[in-house]
Amino acid sequence: MRYAVQWLRSLVFVGQMYVMLPVIGLLYMPGAIVSRKGAVRGCKAYCLWVRWTARWMIGLRTEVRGTPPEGQVLIASKHQSFLDILLIYAELPAGRFIMKREILWTPVVGLYGMRIGCVAVNRGKRGAAIKKMAQDVARGAQKPGQLIIYAQGTRVAPGVKAPYKIGVGVLYEQMGVTCVPAATNVGVFWPKRGIYRKPGVAVVEFLEPIDAGLGKEAFMARLEEEVETASDALLQEAGFPVDRRT
Repeated sequence: MRYAVQWLRSLVFVGQMYVMLPVIGLLYMPGAIVSRKGAVRGCKAYCLWVRWTARWMIGLRTEVRGTPPEGQVLIASKHQSFLDILLIYAELPAGRFIMKREILWTPVVGLYGMRIGCVAVNRGKRGAAIKKMAQDVARGAQKPGQLIIYAQGTRVAPGVKAPYKIGVGVLYEQMGVTCVPAATNVGVFWPKRGIYRKPGVAVVEFLEPIDAGLGKEAFMARLEEEVETASDALLQEAGFPVDRRT
């Protein structure tokens, strides 16, 4: 019975969340068209709305730990569900994502993605995508902001191991800036697919920065170790069993 009630609450929450996406997007649209700051305000308003409604509609509280970075940095994060996107972006002064090119054609979302400076790539052509990503970042290097990339390239469910993509190492070398890793356990409560949302405390944690200047291989090894270790600790905190030997 408790599961059925929570599932129904989750259904209502997910429904209103997707209804409010275009509503909030259209409400802030005039400002978003005029300036990047207007687009940022619209995106952050939606992040706050989802976090607020999640708390009282489905009993899911959210927490961001560590120090959100400022200035020109690269953020390499674990990605488990849509929720970690919202939590990371809400805490940054000028965040922008490496995102799939297809998102540009999504109503409302595509416009905001372009206005806040997201970098669109074609994931179907890996080598070309990495090259294009680096070129796009280089062309936008004069714009201050925090460039967010998901190091594994896609959402990865808790407990599932997936390789870290070389694109994050290429960007780290090409940009020559500090990288801030980010860990999460949000997938325990908000899965990559499905309606059910579990009550609890979903966490994103900004970890200690990795200074510029490491070799690509050394950087990749350190990034994976730090993000996976911290994410496993957050999963265990949420009651999810972790075995790093697998």
